[in-house]
Amino acid sequence: MAEFIGRTTNIKNCRKGFYVKMRFVHRNGRNHEKNSNFFKRYFKWLVWITLSLYFFTSYMITSTNKPTTSLSKTTITSKSSRALYETNSAATFLQHPKPEISKEMNGLKIYIYDLPSKYNTDWLSNKRCSNHLFASEVAIHRALMGSDVRTLNPNEADFFFVPVYVSCNFSTVNGFPALGHARPLLASAIQLISNEMPFWNRSQGSDHVFVASHDFGACFHAMEDVAIADGVPKFLKKSIILQTFGVKFRHPCQQVENVVIPPFISPESVRSTLQTMVVPEKSKRDIMVFFRGKMEVHPKNVSGRFYSKKVRTQIWQKFNRNRKFYLKRHRYRGYQSEIVRSKFCLCPLGWAPWSPRLVESIALGCVPVIIADGIRLPFQGAVNWPKISLTVAEKDVRHLGKILQRVADTNLSAIQRNLWDPSIRKALLFNNEIQQGDATWQILYSLSKKLHMSYNRLRLSGQ
Repeated sequence: MAEFIGRTTNIKNCRKGFYVKMRFVHRNGRNHEKNSNFFKRYFKWLVWITLSLYFFTSYMITSTNKPTTSLSKTTITSKSSRALYETNSAATFLQHPKPEISKEMNGLKIYIYDLPSKYNTDWLSNKRCSNHLFASEVAIHRALMGSDVRTLNPNEADFFFVPVYVSCNFSTVNGFPALGHARPLLASAIQLISNEMPFWNRSQGSDHVFVASHDFGACFHAMEDVAIADGVPKFLKKSIILQTFGVKFRHPCQQVENVVIPPFISPESVRSTLQTMVVPEKSKRDIMVFFRGKMEVHPKNVSGRFYSKKVRTQIWQKFNRNRKFYLKRHRYRGYQSEIVRSKFCLCPLGWAPWSPRLVESIALGCVPVIIADGIRLPFQGAVNWPKISLTVAEKDVRHLGKILQRVADTNLSAIQRNLWDPSIRKALLFNNEIQQGDATWQILYSLSKKLHMSYNRLRLSGQ
């Protein structure tokens, strides 16, 4: 039994006087006191460890039950988070590697000139520049920038791409591209690259590639008679032109090395239309013949020229009251939904032979009816045009009704089946990143067939 011993152990001064600290002492002396202190310390450690385990276990259970937050929705605020995000992005990239296009193209390498923004990206302030029917000049540039065909070493390049956007200068009068600035803008770009680097001068531009994605291509004018009179600019006559214009006969605007390319149709707009609409079965498309666009009642305009060589006017005059023909002269933003409902889509010439309707109709499963004598169509090695389209001579437009009805009664199903091959749709659409078989891929394939024009290849073969 412990007894109280009035022993004072400490007397300490305090502001309010003093106090006496006292303690109990066991009769058996200090050994028992030491044992008591040992057990107290042991008990304290045991309690501390138990509480620590409890709180740690509770934390782990709570963390496990929390919903996982997507990286794409998380604001990255620390270096470690950023590193994690970059690692995740790298893993995704490794799962979906870009196609090794250069190997497929006989090791093709293209150097892209880094021109001042006034030649290209400044024009993108107008959103139409990258979305209208002439926008392949923008799409090709973007796709090449991210491709393994691109080289940063000009000394190993087979071709040199000159990214000048000439179709983005929209007229304030009619809203169409104004091409009056095209020649001086291109001449200025060539002057710049020839002064700063040796590659243009050594080949006189024969291994340099340009895009001319408007009416009469390398002639840089929308009116054929003026385009022919002006011809291809002298400074481009040895270069390679990627152009939408192409015909099977001799024409001043294709008297230059060229590759015929399709007009630009946004792949996003096509995907959106196909996703938002219930695409009817081929036999249940309720529009027999479709066309929406410019059809002048009096085709001769103020310049004295006949639009579409009167073809569209004849179509309107002959068939606008025919119930099988769905003809509209006014613009409608949702017109792709009408294409999806149609069996035949008319693709008559405008000022030039080619038309964006050619790509849209194919992408949306409508049989294109090409009315443009002598037109040279893009990528004929990849697209079997006779099996997916119809060609009607301009002089036979008045017989369109009978011609299309005969096809509908005989081999329409076979043409529609060929048309719905996804590889054909892909070959005519430009993507921001090159996909195997798409329009930019087809262009590169065409360029790989022109490696005899590469100064670098000729130099290496002569060593």
